[in-house]
Amino acid sequence: MSTTTKKTAGKPAKKAATKGTASAGFNAAEKEAMKERARELKAEKTRAEGEADLLSKVAAMQEPDRAMAKRLHAIVTSVAPGLMPKTWYGMPAYANKDGKIICFFRDAKKFGDRYATFGFNDAAMLDDGEMWPTSYALKSLGDAEEKKIRALVKKAVG
Repeated sequence: MSTTTKKTAGKPAKKAATKGTASAGFNAAEKEAMKERARELKAEKTRAEGEADLLSKVAAMQEPDRAMAKRLHAIVTSVAPGLMPKTWYGMPAYANKDGKIICFFRDAKKFGDRYATFGFNDAAMLDDGEMWPTSYALKSLGDAEEKKIRALVKKAVG
C-alpha cells in the first residue's frame, strides 16, 4: 500500500464545492446574519435596548414587510408582555425569561425569499400531536391572520 493510500484509507473522499451549489458554503446574507448573531451574543441588553434594536431593524425593512413587522410587534407585546423584544440573527424576535427565542419575524428581503415569515422555535409550546407547523409565510397581515397569530403566540408562551 502506498503512503498516499495509507493516509486516505477509511476516510471519505472530499467533494469539490462548486460555486452556486449548496455545498459551496454560506452566502453573503447568511454570513452577515451569523456576524449579527455574534454581536448580539456579546452585547448584554436591557429590555429597552433590545426593543430599540428590534425597532431599528424594522425601520430598515422595505414595505410591505415593515408594516407587517410593526403590526406583529404590537400583537406580540400585547398578547405576551413577558416576552423580551430583541434581535436574533438580525431579525425581530421575542425571548422568554430564560432568554430562549419563542417567536421571530423574517422579512422577505433578508435572504431573498418571496414572502416574509413569522416563526416559532422549539421553546414555544405549540406541540400538537406528532407534527405541527413552526413557521408561517406572510404576504400580508389582515384581521384573520392577526387573530390566528394572537392565538398562536398565546399558546406558545403557555
